[in-house]
Amino acid sequence: MSSIEEIKERIDIVDLVSETVKLRRSGKNYTGFCPFHENTRTPSFVVFPETGTWRCFGQCNEGGDVFKFVMKKEGWDFKEALQYLAERAGVELKPRTPEDEHRDEEHARLRELLESAVTFYRHHLHHTQAGAPALRYLQEKRNLTPETIERFGLGYAPQGWDIAIRYFREQGYTPEEMVASGMVTQWDDGRIYDRFRNRITIPIRDARGRMAGFGARILNPEDVPKFLNSPQTALFNKSRLLYGLDLARKAIRRREEAVIVEGYLDVIAVHQAGFANVVSPMGTALTEHHLRALKRLTRRIVLALDPDAAGDKATLRGLEVARQTLERSDDPVFDARGLLRHEARLQADIRVATLPDGLDPDEIVARDPQEWAALIEAARPIVEHVMETLAAGRDLDDPKVKVEIANRVLPLIEDVPSPIERETYRQRLARLLRVDERALTGGRPPAKRRRRRPSRQVPSPGSAALSTDAAAPPAVSLTYTAAARQEAHILRALLRNPPLLFRLDRSLQEAELGRLRADDFSLAVHQDIFRVVEAAVNQDLIEEEIYLLDHLSEDLQGVVEALLEEESLPDERFVPARNATEERVLEDVFRAVVDLRRQDLLQRIEHVRFLLEEAQQAGDAARLEENARRVLEYSQVLRRLDAASRRFAG
Repeated sequence: MSSIEEIKERIDIVDLVSETVKLRRSGKNYTGFCPFHENTRTPSFVVFPETGTWRCFGQCNEGGDVFKFVMKKEGWDFKEALQYLAERAGVELKPRTPEDEHRDEEHARLRELLESAVTFYRHHLHHTQAGAPALRYLQEKRNLTPETIERFGLGYAPQGWDIAIRYFREQGYTPEEMVASGMVTQWDDGRIYDRFRNRITIPIRDARGRMAGFGARILNPEDVPKFLNSPQTALFNKSRLLYGLDLARKAIRRREEAVIVEGYLDVIAVHQAGFANVVSPMGTALTEHHLRALKRLTRRIVLALDPDAAGDKATLRGLEVARQTLERSDDPVFDARGLLRHEARLQADIRVATLPDGLDPDEIVARDPQEWAALIEAARPIVEHVMETLAAGRDLDDPKVKVEIANRVLPLIEDVPSPIERETYRQRLARLLRVDERALTGGRPPAKRRRRRPSRQVPSPGSAALSTDAAAPPAVSLTYTAAARQEAHILRALLRNPPLLFRLDRSLQEAELGRLRADDFSLAVHQDIFRVVEAAVNQDLIEEEIYLLDHLSEDLQGVVEALLEEESLPDERFVPARNATEERVLEDVFRAVVDLRRQDLLQRIEHVRFLLEEAQQAGDAARLEENARRVLEYSQVLRRLDAASRRFAG
């Protein structure tokens, strides 16, 4: 992860902007008055937490990420903003060195070795007598189809101490590389042996689909441990990897929900049943990086863990780490109150699904996939889960038990931001403990909650802050606005054929319109994607597609995947790029760029006319002259745009 990516991950853009702008939640995003121009009537400034970007839809018509915000606010260049944000985020800035280049080459070599291991293990699963029991286990005991086995790259590690070692040597890998990849283990005397033997192998990939290591399950019940992972390596870090995330990202975005289970085979079985938004940690508790990775895709995270004692403990571990992540606290003690407080601030929604006793996720979907869907849908909020967990198996007739549970649950309830939810939880707690609700408040109305900082208040739907503010704009969508559909159409074509940008720029320049620029896109995330496409076609070291894969950030990759997966068109004049000739695609993209610029220019002209009226009423001759000059310039550009549009009329 680069320093820039690490800074973006650590700094919450809502917190940063809130120090300057009073923000109000609007859907998934936040709105306020732009700090970069005078405006007290229409809140045209929008912050997008999921993409970590902001945009002014008013006079500025600018947008960007945390770096662009600080640069514009402070008047700094990028280097100054980088130094400031790095210090704020606690990230040490280091210049890229030859050692960094060498390390990247080593990592690429190790990933090649791991990919070779996937092929090796798959061969032994499907084409050897020793692998036949493993294949039967997967198909008969786990009910996995051949398609699922192939999709997840499952394999079999043969019994033996050096079978894999001999294979890797034939592929040209050194013993040092085998050890560094985690595929073999080294004795103290320097001898090496295969790490995985007589086990089902499960490739572990990072969020970008790159090999990182393996998980391996026993076939012989006498072997231990039941699951064996790759050791900690330069590529395999259990605290940063979520199994299945590379295959689950699209489904998580589409369903707007991520489900966490405990086992690799649970993930595979639930995916096979049609629920691809499921991931699993590497046999350990959830970490800060796990939750941050999921928060970039969705705000709703459901913990659906095994119902046995280990599952219950894992649930509590998950809640504890979630609290630490959202609160940014080093306190190791479980504190659901901290989780709730920051869950509200960051708009996270962490829930717990209660699975039937004695059944694991793979058994539930095998019995009835709709039962799984219903269980996840019925996942409980944290307060309810803690309430019932504390009461499970306790003597609720014992007054001291009642007091203990109430003392632990009431502080959680008081920290819930919605007064309706607080009242509902009090009523449920009173019914659970079989006491009068007034006993929970000492016969008095609940104490008023401390007022939060304005930047952290989140109005609930239907509140006065939302219902009376008629000037607030609706939440901005990447797909529903006309401009966003035009932009998506342009980017989709360029992503599928990056060299098309050369021909497009030539056509635009022939029409005296100027080359396509990042500023032509209204959405900051679209600007970022275009910049990567532009850089890809302006370099000649590697193929454009490979450059895109290497230089698109993880956040941008998710947006690109959604763009390429969807084929929505701006209007009936356009055709799907995948079904059109290159000439027709060029025509479509040219027209979309012209339309975008024309719409933007009309908005600018309307705004300048308003400024002209104000200057005329104020008798300000200088402003009149300046804005009249603007109208003239805009009108000339508009005529060229109209002429370009007529090329495709009829």
